[in-house]
Amino acid sequence: MTYAGLGLGVVAACAALAAWAVVTEPRRGRRPGRLLAVLGLTAAALCLLTAVFDSLMIASDLFRYDEAALVGPRVGRAPVEDLAWPLAAALALPSLLALTDRARSSEARR
Repeated sequence: MTYAGLGLGVVAACAALAAWAVVTEPRRGRRPGRLLAVLGLTAAALCLLTAVFDSLMIASDLFRYDEAALVGPRVGRAPVEDLAWPLAAALALPSLLALTDRARSSEARR
């Protein structure tokens, strides 16, 4: 299995979770646009930080990748596959918080 194949599977699962959270936002009394903005800003920040710091770590020869398992394109010195993990985190974590927030807010009202 390549790095891209593994990353694509994880990002697809996290994207499904994010889609579910966005679609069910109105049921929790919130606008879906708010969660979409949070997801977008979080993804942009994490991907930027990953590109910068992975490039620095690769440049300082802290680790190397098996070139045969890489797709090819790079962001700085980091392979594009490295961006799958911050993207997955940016999709999953705010979505999980949004989906579980209803339980916490209904408990606080009691």
